[in-house]
Amino acid sequence: MMIVMKDGATDQEIREVVDMIHSAGGENHMSRGEFKTIIGAIGDREKISQMPFEALSGVEKVIPIMKPYKLVSRQFKPESTIVEIGEAKLGSDQFVMIAGPCAIESEEQLIDAAREAKRLGVKILRGGAFKPRTSPYSFQGMGEEGLKLLALAREETGLPVVSEVMDPRHVEMVAGYVDMLQIGARNMQNFLLLKEIGLQPKPVLLKRGLSNTIEEMMMAAEYIVREGNKSVVLCERGIRTFETATRNTLDLSAVPMAKGNCHLPMIVDPSHATGNVKIIPALTKAAMAVGADGVMIEMHPSPKTALCDGEQSLDFSTFEHLMTDLKNLAPALGRLM
Repeated sequence: MMIVMKDGATDQEIREVVDMIHSAGGENHMSRGEFKTIIGAIGDREKISQMPFEALSGVEKVIPIMKPYKLVSRQFKPESTIVEIGEAKLGSDQFVMIAGPCAIESEEQLIDAAREAKRLGVKILRGGAFKPRTSPYSFQGMGEEGLKLLALAREETGLPVVSEVMDPRHVEMVAGYVDMLQIGARNMQNFLLLKEIGLQPKPVLLKRGLSNTIEEMMMAAEYIVREGNKSVVLCERGIRTFETATRNTLDLSAVPMAKGNCHLPMIVDPSHATGNVKIIPALTKAAMAVGADGVMIEMHPSPKTALCDGEQSLDFSTFEHLMTDLKNLAPALGRLM
């Protein structure tokens, strides 16, 4: 349930609503807009619906939220959430480029990629320290040593950094090195991890699972927001279908569908979606066209020798050409780079 307060509602009037929610055994979640304060009431629907909120002096109206995801729905918060990380403003008119190697392999490899990313206008540096791989014999990442190199790259370039966390026991450790925590596709419904991530304050990048619906992705985001962390960015990274021409099937329709129902920013990962370096530039432009707030792209100093996903990593020259094309395209779509 959503309780919309009158313009100029006092702190005391807001407190009366909160107290009534608590008396019904529920929880309150506050959204303070420029003009309106909206209070979300979460809990036993039957008990909460029986409470006389509309009789309170500061209440304008009471609206039931029909979506199963409450706090991330546009019913609860009509205006778009903007997640700021360094110079990046995800959810604004800015089209944010996140780029870097799939896996951190060495100091030289990461620093080279970071410097090139900075030179070309990338706003956030990505780098995998813990790599969940289908085969247990594939390169699994450098772990904490990789995170230390990521922190070094941030010091070198000034770029904020993002990396994946896979285990609830690692959240505090990874958060000590990065500016944004990533939840990978395989962990989208790792609910213990989602709750732990929600308890810490750093922004979160939540990837859609390989076989999950758009609604399930937003329900996963709800787990994080419900714990208190409102800085969540969704990511479409391709889903599993019958098609085998690409690694996965990039569902670009998920971007306007999700953004129409959810106030959180959303980006696209064409690298993991396709596994094909030749079509990543075209799909990056398409992501901008459908309203994505940015993309996450894999780039590497030497894709042919990469220890992880070299076939979907852009070399520096290809990445530079893509950045030039995007900067030319952005004004036509009303976007900033």
